[in-house]
Amino acid sequence: MADDSTSGSPAQMQNGDFTELDWITLKNDIGSIELENQETVKDKFIRKFQDNPFVPIGCGLTTCALCCGLWCFSSGRTRSSQKMMRFRVLAQGFTVAAMMFGIVKTSMK
Repeated sequence: MADDSTSGSPAQMQNGDFTELDWITLKNDIGSIELENQETVKDKFIRKFQDNPFVPIGCGLTTCALCCGLWCFSSGRTRSSQKMMRFRVLAQGFTVAAMMFGIVKTSMK
């Protein structure tokens, strides 16, 4: 007599008796649906940038000011380095203010 536990008949599935193959198939089906609905990094960045464009701009300004300030410091131009570090602090303040504005804007929706 053949073992009917691997056949996956509808009567067995109604009883909750799934075979290993049924579970794998179900997992693959669910995984493919999740991948279709999943947002890519690029799509997420575009969506977030459209919601509040000032935060990425502030982050970019902060990074540029920091890199330029470190470059000036390593070159021995201390006056320029100080100016860039002050600009970095302003850019960080701008970024924090933009984040707060985004939080308030989102909470108002």
